[in-house]
Amino acid sequence: MKMNLEVLVVPVSDVDRAKRFYEKLGFRMDIDFATENYRIIEFNPPGSQTSIIFGKGITSAQPGSIDRLVLGVSDIDAARSEFLSKGVAVSEVFHDAAGGLGGGFYADAKARAPGPDPQRRSYGSYASFSDPDGNVWLLQEITKRLPGRVDSPAFTSAKELASALRRAEAAHGKHEAQLGKRDENWPDWYAEYMLREQSGEEQAA
Repeated sequence: MKMNLEVLVVPVSDVDRAKRFYEKLGFRMDIDFATENYRIIEFNPPGSQTSIIFGKGITSAQPGSIDRLVLGVSDIDAARSEFLSKGVAVSEVFHDAAGGLGGGFYADAKARAPGPDPQRRSYGSYASFSDPDGNVWLLQEITKRLPGRVDSPAFTSAKELASALRRAEAAHGKHEAQLGKRDENWPDWYAEYMLREQSGEEQAA
């Protein structure tokens, strides 16, 4: 049975303040419904299949009690710059001081080292920010998905798709050099290469 994680509840103290903040981030508002003692607002991060909801009368959790909701981004520096340009206080980029990939998930900040992952590995570079209530968000750079993660949309912008096409073009050039001739079936080759890259599989020569 296929299951999708649809919604995460974010506890906030001031609903309208939170609404302004997530609008500023560029999240898309899907719902703002209210009755006398109830209000629910749903926002969707760009390209995400999972939404967040907050409001009045929907949770008893303490406002600001969420420690790290993760936003996967294709370019940590570009994402950080975009949020900074919108007035969001984002941390400097950091990585796992021990050389692993889980630096964003250690509770102890001493386990973090400044700057992006030295090898710029997928899943290895992070930055963080908080909403007005103190709910913590984590940006995680993901350039190549682990196997089995290709069901979700692979690209969320024309820039990401163009970058993937350039990588496929470069790889295809090497492929043609090995063939010693022009590959007339290049569209199928591009498609297979891009799917394998997104799923994290090893690329064939």
